[in-house]
Amino acid sequence: MLIEIPDILTAEELAALRRILSDAPWTDGRDTAGAQSAEVKRNEQLPVGSPAEAEAQAVLSGALARSATFMSAALPRRILPPMFNRYRGGGEFGAHVDNAIRVIPGANETMRADLSCTVFLEDPAAYDGGELVVRDHYGDKTVKGAAGSAVLYPSDSLHYVTPVTRGARLASFFWIQSLVREDARRSMLFDLDGAVQTLSAERGANDPVCLKLTGLYHNLIRNFAEV
Repeated sequence: MLIEIPDILTAEELAALRRILSDAPWTDGRDTAGAQSAEVKRNEQLPVGSPAEAEAQAVLSGALARSATFMSAALPRRILPPMFNRYRGGGEFGAHVDNAIRVIPGANETMRADLSCTVFLEDPAAYDGGELVVRDHYGDKTVKGAAGSAVLYPSDSLHYVTPVTRGARLASFFWIQSLVREDARRSMLFDLDGAVQTLSAERGANDPVCLKLTGLYHNLIRNFAEV
């Protein structure tokens, strides 16, 4: 399941993030890559634990918590603190699959990466290349989102970022451990939640059919969730 979420950031949040990133130091993105990824990764990243990263994380984390679509699609149990990268001058990230287990910085804990998320922070017209390509059972899906939008996709997907040949691609990236491990189940729950919300808007939340479907949704989560 690949889900694009428009306008996850407000104009004010997007401007704040761009300001933080424009004044921040950058380091080699391979510093946080695994052995396989380091061979195909060519980008820059905000240093983990830096004041700029902490400031940017606070802005983005607030936006994620506010997004009903993100919460419904991801059903997050844990979210790795967002990181931030920049691609320019031919920077790219070759085909890879994200690591299954991530270390939570400063917590001495690990989490399973079920979902990967990219939040686009630059106008796509401001740079050439930089498309995120995600491969699933039906072929390749290409995403070059508007500034302030996000895309969620399964972390076990083979994916890559094409070379940036003009301008700079700014983005945030992070991983989610979902309450529901299986992508197919998350997809069904997301569709059911959307249908319930649409029906409730038409009939009212206390409509008998809406109440029955809402109960079904929560009972399915109760059956599927790992807590």
